[in-house]
Amino acid sequence: MCGIVAYIGNKEAYPILIKGLQRLEYRGYDSAGVALLNGDITVYKKQGKVQDLLDFSQDLPKEGTIGIGHTRWATHGVPNDVNAHPHSSGNSRLTLVHNGIIENYSPLKTALEKEGHTFSTDTDTEVLVHLIEEIQDRHKLSLEEAVRIALTRVVGAYAIVVIDREDKNKLVAARKGSPLVIGVGEGEFFMASDATPIIEHTKKVVYLNDEEIAVVTRDGDLEVKTIANEVQSPFIQELDMKIEMLEKGGYDYFMLKEIHEQPKTISDAMRGRLNATNCWIKLGGLDEMAERIMAAQRFIIAACGTSWHSGLIAEYLFEDLARIPVEVEYASEFRYRNPIITPEDVVIAISQSGETADTLAALELAKDKGALLYGIVNSVGSSIARITDAGSYIHAGPEIGVASTKAFTGQVTLLTMLALSIAHKKGTITDTYFRQLVIELANIPSKVSQVLESDEQIKYIAGEIKDRTNALYLGRGYNFPVALEGALKLKEISYIHAEGYPAAEMKHGPIALIDEEMPVIVIATNKSAYEKIVSNIQEVKARKGFVIAVVTEGDVEISKIADHTIEIPDTEEPLTPLLSVIPLQLLSYHIAVMRGCNVDQPRNLAKSVTVE
Repeated sequence: MCGIVAYIGNKEAYPILIKGLQRLEYRGYDSAGVALLNGDITVYKKQGKVQDLLDFSQDLPKEGTIGIGHTRWATHGVPNDVNAHPHSSGNSRLTLVHNGIIENYSPLKTALEKEGHTFSTDTDTEVLVHLIEEIQDRHKLSLEEAVRIALTRVVGAYAIVVIDREDKNKLVAARKGSPLVIGVGEGEFFMASDATPIIEHTKKVVYLNDEEIAVVTRDGDLEVKTIANEVQSPFIQELDMKIEMLEKGGYDYFMLKEIHEQPKTISDAMRGRLNATNCWIKLGGLDEMAERIMAAQRFIIAACGTSWHSGLIAEYLFEDLARIPVEVEYASEFRYRNPIITPEDVVIAISQSGETADTLAALELAKDKGALLYGIVNSVGSSIARITDAGSYIHAGPEIGVASTKAFTGQVTLLTMLALSIAHKKGTITDTYFRQLVIELANIPSKVSQVLESDEQIKYIAGEIKDRTNALYLGRGYNFPVALEGALKLKEISYIHAEGYPAAEMKHGPIALIDEEMPVIVIATNKSAYEKIVSNIQEVKARKGFVIAVVTEGDVEISKIADHTIEIPDTEEPLTPLLSVIPLQLLSYHIAVMRGCNVDQPRNLAKSVTVE
């Protein structure tokens, strides 16, 4: 959550900061602000989105070649102008932006108040900048040394960048539990929560590790130390990202663009890893740890939100195909119930950003217990990618829309290949069935393109239910997690209350809600339980429910009883989630647009949840 950006060099900082904040706005949009150093420190901040800040500062002076910026997802303190970042020290010498939570801010604040400090905001961040001020003043230290000592007294997560009015040639940054990337340009440096604000300026980046402090200067020096004051050698990497990935490309919203990108992103997830002609799957991350993974007694999948739903699909895949017991855990609950983890377990972490705080915490626990850690992430160089023993990137490209779409199908694609590869190696599926699934998986991108051709029909159906206040999603087997995902998408972006259930569970409570005002969306593509799904639909219709069914192309029986049917091409049952989720993504998108919602930036949400 929250996005931070910073610049030092020979260019005017303000346009770079504003553009960077617009790139990072998916991380939070409760308020935004910038601080520019030009003799003195000038701070502009405003409740609302980056555009509100831009409008507010339009006619104000904005000179300065060093600066920091922030777009906020509120934790401590309501979203308003005062609580917006950046925050300044009591003597106005220091200004700081922060992503994360300082958990012990309250006792620190009490101690600082006894030293004469006064606070004007409700934020934990203001406490941190006052703490740095106190240490710097009391011991007459440099900015970086004051930051280092202050952070030894802090409990919590942070990515920070600090400027000092008395030193116009330096930026100091640090991270723990929240991401921070440094872009290395020609005579200039950029800092940001991720690489999206940096890519148009330089492809050379350094990813800070936990408990590292970076000092960059106008003359081109980059120094990295640990909080324990140990000098580190920064590793400069080359970004594999194109600027057009960060543009809407003619679409009204990033979410719609990302939905339509899925034929390509699913192909990209398979590229170089799956060959349908010669019938093989090769995953580098799996091969690195093949012996231990093949001997695993159990897989534990830890994830949050949409990634948790892809983990549920993986449970079906691993148990059905590879015959490995699987537990799927909400990462946010995993470590709080004293879980039983052994060195014979493989813990699979799934996260689009690779920075999800709860998932990282689950991995730390599993690491202490000796389990093998496998990461499935989208963001190269992310924290989860670095902490895990092995893993695979989904290669979906930047996902800007807060509600995940292409990352979900990328995760499911990768997990499907993982399950198939393990199953084939273990001999738990026949060569014939393995070949059948590999060939069919290779055909999925073209079949997704077919589903996308139903966009206008789905838009019409959306108009039929856009004013409803509740919705029920039902699915069986592989498509039960798809029902959960469809309900989550509708909740996230249209603010309609929706729930996903196993279809057979409807009779155990949710059926009480069904009347003519309740749309029921049924994923009805399962060949293995077709008659039972038909019965479920008839039970809904008997109670005047409004049924929208996702069916296999050519289905006749369900189309006779459902109010609307959306067809998807026929495929093997384990692969149906990759097709059945597409209509649900489009349905939620069109409903949200018709209700006047901001699809890319739904209220109260942020893309990368880097706080617990």
